[in-house]
Amino acid sequence: MDSMVENLSKTEFISICVRNPRLLKDYLWHAHLDYEICLQTNSMCFRKKTSSVRRRYSEFVWLRDCLEQNALIMELPNLPPWNPFFSPGNKEQVLQRMKGFQEFLESVVQIPLLLSDSRLHLFLQSDLSITKMAKCASGKTSYTVAEAIQRSGSGCISRLEDKASFDSDCESCSSSGLGGSVDTSVR
Repeated sequence: MDSMVENLSKTEFISICVRNPRLLKDYLWHAHLDYEICLQTNSMCFRKKTSSVRRRYSEFVWLRDCLEQNALIMELPNLPPWNPFFSPGNKEQVLQRMKGFQEFLESVVQIPLLLSDSRLHLFLQSDLSITKMAKCASGKTSYTVAEAIQRSGSGCISRLEDKASFDSDCESCSSSGLGGSVDTSVR
């Protein structure tokens, strides 16, 4: 019995939850939803063991396109289909989309080849925009992927771009424990 418990505690897990849709208004007449992605893991593949970020549909499409470039011979899981008649006020449509996003991410993190893609890690554990994720993953920023992830949610990432304030401001943020961890209680 003790060896079975030891084996279970050594088993790696990656738990992803897509929840808390939020309506954001872009213009007077245009709005979109973003969704909270909570990740909890003990996997060595991830820099942070708990994180929470918000992403919208177009960012999921970007991620899938990026992963498709990395895994040319693999069949990737599908995203929920784009619906021109999607209504943020329709709870059933929103729930279906969240379920589809969660299934997509759960499938993706089970594929070892995809876990090596830094854009996946930035998507799941940083609050960078698509443009900044792409630049960071290709080494065209003053901060590394690890720095972007570590400082996500702490307000330091904008200061990472200004190397002069990096040492004084961001080090104090990262050591203060403001690292964007997620409340793991069920809601």
